[in-house]
Amino acid sequence: MSKPKHPRGLDETEAQAVLRNLRVSPRKLNLVAGLIRNRSAQDAVATLTFSKRRIAQSVRKALESAIANAENNHQLDVDRLFVARAEVGRSAVMRRFHARGRGRSSRVEKWFSHLRIVVAERTQEPAEGPAASGGPAQEAA
Repeated sequence: MSKPKHPRGLDETEAQAVLRNLRVSPRKLNLVAGLIRNRSAQDAVATLTFSKRRIAQSVRKALESAIANAENNHQLDVDRLFVARAEVGRSAVMRRFHARGRGRSSRVEKWFSHLRIVVAERTQEPAEGPAASGGPAQEAA
């Protein structure tokens, strides 16, 4: 007898991609993830394509994977997708030692990270204008 299937943790209008053990610190990865949160999928891909940060290309591949999962596995409309969540988590830490003066040493920590990108389908097209960017004016209404 097998275990029962695990229920799906996402809504029907969401798809995700997970990248584990990225060789970058979570602080640096969160800066790149912050660039794409709450943006349309095409806009987020364009932003990551022209970003100068080293890890941006890996994040772009994960985002494209989430978009492909939405299209192929969940039959969502690619033109209406946006980045609902981009979550960064801590992973393992490699500890190395660095020689210092007078026979001493200090510890160097090399962090790894996890990344989870969730794309969702917008129910309606946002209105044009400054309030459509998701700023405080939209929340007050």
